[in-house]
Amino acid sequence: MDSVDSRDEESPLVVSDSQSKTLQNHTRDVHILSCSFLLIFLAYGATQNLESSVNTDEDLGTIALGILYLSFTIFSLIASLVVRMMGSKNALILGTTGYWLFMAANLKPRWSTMVPASVYLGFAASVIWVGQGTYLTATARSHANDNNLHEGTVIGNFNGEFWGMFASHQFAGNLITLALLKDGTKGSAGGTTLLFIVFLCSMTLGTILMWFLRRRDNKGEEGSLEPAVGFYSYAVSLSKSVITPLFDVRMLLIIPLFVYSGLQQAFVWAEFTKYIVTPALGVSGVGGSMAVFGAFDAICSLAAGRLTSGLLSITWIVSGGAFAQVIVLLWILLKYRVTSGVLGTIYPLLMAAIWGIGDGVFNTQINALIGILFKNDTEGAFAQYKVWQSASISVVFFLSPYISLQAMLVVMLASLFTAFSAFLFLTHKVERAFSSSTSPQVAS
Repeated sequence: MDSVDSRDEESPLVVSDSQSKTLQNHTRDVHILSCSFLLIFLAYGATQNLESSVNTDEDLGTIALGILYLSFTIFSLIASLVVRMMGSKNALILGTTGYWLFMAANLKPRWSTMVPASVYLGFAASVIWVGQGTYLTATARSHANDNNLHEGTVIGNFNGEFWGMFASHQFAGNLITLALLKDGTKGSAGGTTLLFIVFLCSMTLGTILMWFLRRRDNKGEEGSLEPAVGFYSYAVSLSKSVITPLFDVRMLLIIPLFVYSGLQQAFVWAEFTKYIVTPALGVSGVGGSMAVFGAFDAICSLAAGRLTSGLLSITWIVSGGAFAQVIVLLWILLKYRVTSGVLGTIYPLLMAAIWGIGDGVFNTQINALIGILFKNDTEGAFAQYKVWQSASISVVFFLSPYISLQAMLVVMLASLFTAFSAFLFLTHKVERAFSSSTSPQVAS
């Protein structure tokens, strides 16, 4: 088992010119990556929220999302191979093309346009997310090494900034949607068409920003890639990335957390907006509630990232996020009823805020945990994360029309309990192994 990086050196009081330049370069890449994802996903996130209400013919929007995440699951099995062959920067740029094509397909939403675009976006999404996790972790490691900083703290800080910016896409994208569709023009040429054109421009700008990233390998070295090898070697490497992690007890213990992270995201997109927000606030209230969700998600992501310093801090932060979402799940299951008046408006927004806190915790801490635990195969670990996460999201979208809210809540609670129990066992096992490996030897 790989030991956790134990360096806890502080940054020097006096920083040389060369160190300052290195510091600026590394943080610059994090800023660019975060802004690029914000521009791309404020468009995609808002569009995803509208799919079930805009493309209603034969449930085209909902089925397209189910196909998308099923494709995402399948292609995540080979995403690590693509990232290794192309390098994480090129993989990020390739990944943006799928989102652009999906947005363009929404200008002419038909089965012949939406289904192929959804399948291709599944591939592109698997590549961009494995590339994102690999690139951000490599940047954090390089920053920690060059500036003599604690690696776990830097990984936490960088993930906090990225996920804080990323989470704000729900806030920004839904505000744009509310502004352009406020006159009830949903579905008209002057409504959604203008909205999707604006979103295409946002995605294009985000893609352009990707080109300004510095190239890195999986160890954080700038401007270097693995030497070219044959396809057979990459195929062998792929099989190892897919199969070998499943023999690692750490991966087996963290997979339930991967699954729950997907379930809790799909729950807020598919179930929460349908059964909680719409009956209380109407369809027009979906954008506002998701904006609240995104705002608290962003704030919590930034805060959780700043507080992350290692496994112990991750354990406490994840515990807080799990507790927050348990409150919402039990509230809906046991106590919540749609009411009128001020409370009828406040309750869904309050639930959205609390759920956003939990989502911010899981996003930042799972990515930080992968970066800390799986140094030898970062791409493979992130690929496993996206396989299990996207599979659980796909299941929710496909089952949503056939399962009651109460049944979904029970499934969510059982999944959270299983994931949290396995996570606590994992952190206890790793901390104990690390403590025993670093304990001083007493001379006989």
